[in-house]
Amino acid sequence: MPPRSANASRKTRETDISVSLQVDGSGKSDISTGVGFFDHMLDQLSRHSLIDMTVKAKGDLHIDDHHTVEDTGIALGQALAKALGERRGIMRYASIDLAMDETLTRAAIDVSGRPFLVWNVVFSSPKIGTFDTELVREFFQALAQNAGITLHVTNHYGANNHHIAETCFKAVARALRFALESDPRQPDAVPSTKGSLKG
Repeated sequence: MPPRSANASRKTRETDISVSLQVDGSGKSDISTGVGFFDHMLDQLSRHSLIDMTVKAKGDLHIDDHHTVEDTGIALGQALAKALGERRGIMRYASIDLAMDETLTRAAIDVSGRPFLVWNVVFSSPKIGTFDTELVREFFQALAQNAGITLHVTNHYGANNHHIAETCFKAVARALRFALESDPRQPDAVPSTKGSLKG
């Protein structure tokens, strides 16, 4: 499998974002978005997917975190789609139930070229510190839409909102890691009866 890496950038009146990633990395990250909790979550996404990521974002944080979080998801998704190319030789599907203390969250992924998000996660508070919990869904919606992946995330149970959010990022990371691995039985094939995973 050739090296899978890509860059993406997004600049609007609301944000200025640059992303680079290496799918076959070791989980190294260099993250700076100006949103501390989000930086922590992206670091988890990188570490547990083993995708090396550099993310630099400047946004209109004087308004709120929404544009920065959503546009970072867009840029990361675009970079991932570029890096995967034809999606040849990948396992394509993966799912995991991920535990963290009292919390259990499931992520299931189809790297299909068809974007879709099913989100079954409820937070008991609108905030984790100063971070809006609704932005967790916004990030994954933007990521799935622009990466061309079908993503289902379900929180089975949990009491601590930080843990719920963190298990979402870790579960998606682990599912991505497994879905993007090379399939040793068909390393050169596009894993689809259509012969294409471009939507």
